[in-house]
This record gives sequence, structure tokens and C-alpha cells, in this order.
Amino acid sequence: MISIFVLGFWQEPEFPGIAVGGVLHVVIFRFLSSVVVKSICGRISLRKTHGLHVINAYDAISADVAITMTSSQSYSMPTPDLNLLITLNVLLDEGNVARAARRLKLSPSAMSRALARLRETMGDPLLVRAGRGLVLTPRALELRESVARLSQDVQAVLRPAEQIDLKRIVRTFTLRTSDGFVENFGAELVEWVSRDAPGIRLRFMQRTTRDSLALRNGSVDLETGVIGDETGPEVRVRALFNDRFIGVVRMGHPLSAGDITAVDYAAARHVLMSRRGLDKGLVDDALKILGLERKIVATVDGFAAALALTRSTDLVAAVPERHTENLRKGLFSFALPFPAPEIKVLMLWHPRMHGDQAHRWLRECIREICGRKDGKQPDAANCIHAPS
Repeated sequence: MISIFVLGFWQEPEFPGIAVGGVLHVVIFRFLSSVVVKSICGRISLRKTHGLHVINAYDAISADVAITMTSSQSYSMPTPDLNLLITLNVLLDEGNVARAARRLKLSPSAMSRALARLRETMGDPLLVRAGRGLVLTPRALELRESVARLSQDVQAVLRPAEQIDLKRIVRTFTLRTSDGFVENFGAELVEWVSRDAPGIRLRFMQRTTRDSLALRNGSVDLETGVIGDETGPEVRVRALFNDRFIGVVRMGHPLSAGDITAVDYAAARHVLMSRRGLDKGLVDDALKILGLERKIVATVDGFAAALALTRSTDLVAAVPERHTENLRKGLFSFALPFPAPEIKVLMLWHPRMHGDQAHRWLRECIREICGRKDGKQPDAANCIHAPS
């Protein structure tokens, strides 16, 4: 004989029309063929109040019995009242209606109504008269320990999360970062995380697109960069810093000597950075306003590649200043001789992670690192409690 007990709450697409699950107990004799089992189970229907219409069961004799539940009609089942669980726990613990009412800060009439609901729901009187007092029924005594555990679990789940212990947490965060972030900020971030939360591991990925799929499906925990048209409207953002484009050439380049005019800049040969393979960028838009056009002879998909070309050629690169600070060592950097385009670098995360304390701590540390100007390291406690 196979005995199957199903308990759960379903709100998934696989169970259409079922608002809340229920309890089902099915007994199937192993000697029955799978055809007979299908026939028997195909005729089993729960009451409409249970929210299920048809139950199919398949027994491959030697295999486990699989049960799938569907509904051809939309029924709903009363949602369990968790307050009744707390009330039941106190009643079973006190064994006295008056004391339970005082403990729950309820009036005697409210406590009596709650007890009546419990009796109706559970089909048991729970407390019965014994002389001048009340005693627990056998069913109530049987449930007392399990109800106490359930009540503690529910209250633990619903209370605010306790402050995390950074020294003990073990976790991996995946960061999809914009070009130049790791090179310029990664070393500091790794050092500070290792110091304050040695069990946290950082996994960096290059941000090659601006869509939010990776944040939605949880494969990426946090992103840095700019918002694009593909960024999901639900994504949380926080500004890290504003960055402006500057010009970069090799040492000894003609533009590294003397003043540079917009005409001089446009007349040089240029390398363009475009991950989408475009033939124009923000700098070209700024030059167009002046009636100028630069000559682009190479296009790359990253600022590091653009700067690598400038080291051994006469090409001019236009790159974000802060994002490429460490990459530009040994090169000549200069302010563009026209209004330089600016970008706002942001931190992006999915709302699912907004209340996660460890994630919140990491966000605040990244913000402090990117906004730090005085060389002071972020304090772990401040990272936890700062607004995000």
C-alpha cells in the first residue's frame, strides 16, 4: 500500500485557478495496475472549497507515485489566519482563557470569539470543563509542542532581520561592472571586503549590455554603469559619481605639447570605443555643434583596448576620466578643448535584493569607495546602517 500526504500552498502557473492549497490523503494499493490507479484517482475530487477539481495520480509500481493537481474551474480556499496560530499557542501554553487573554492583550469577549473560531476550524473543543477549571483535550495536548514550534518559526520569519555579523557571513556576490571599474576601484573594494567580511567573495563580470535580465534572474547581484533603454523600470539605482570625457595620447604625441584647440583635436586620428559597434559617439555629437568632425580610424569595444592603442600609435582616445585613472598611467591626458560630455555612473540592483543586509552593506561600501576623496576607508558599521 502506498500512502501519500500532500500539504502546501500553491500560487504557481503550474496550478492554474488554485488560490491556496489544501491537504490531501490518497491511499493506493501497490498491487493495482497503473491503469486502475489512473481510473481510481481520476474520479477523486475534493470539495470545491478545497480549491481543487481533478487529481491525477500515476503509479509505475516500482517507481514513486507522482501526483499532479489541476483545476478546470477557479475555486478559492480560505486563507489560514496566522493570528489563530499565535492564539492557539498561548491557549495551549496557559490552559486558561483568562490568562491567555491577558497575555495576548485581548478582551475576554475577543478571546472567547477566538477560541470559538479555533474550535470550529479544528473540529475539537481544545479546552473542556473539569470541575471549576478547564483542561486540554487529548488533541490539544498532542498539538501543544508542534504548535509552539510553528508559532516560534512564524514569529521569527515575520520579525525584522537581526544585524548581520560580517565576520561570520559566507557568501559570493556577482558584480557586473562597467569598463574600467575593476581596474580603478576593484583593488580597494576587494581589500576592504576582505578586511571587514573575510567570508565574502566577489565575482566580477564585464557589463557588455544594459539589459536587466541578469539582475532579474539572480545571476548578477549588482551592476555599475549607466542606464540604457533596455534597463528594466523596476531596477533600483543609486548615483555613484559623475564622470567626464577627457583626451588621452601617448607621451611625445604632437597634442601633448602646447595648447590644444578644437580644430587641432578634430584634425588628429582617433580611436572610438563602442560596445555596440557604432561609428559615432558623445564626443562626435559635441564636435558637430562646433561644425567639426574627427577622423576615426579604429573602433574597439572597451576603454582598456582604446588606451592600449594610444600607447604605441598616434591615435587619440576619449575616455571617462575617473573610470580610467589607473589605466592612463604613463599616458598624456588633457581636458577636451570644447564642452566635454558627461555621464552619470550608477549602481543598479533588483528590488528583490534591496532589503538584504549583506547586499546593502556591499552597496554602501561601493558608494563610499567611488565617492571617497580623502583616502579614508569606509567603516563596516556605517556601511550597514547608512541609507540605500
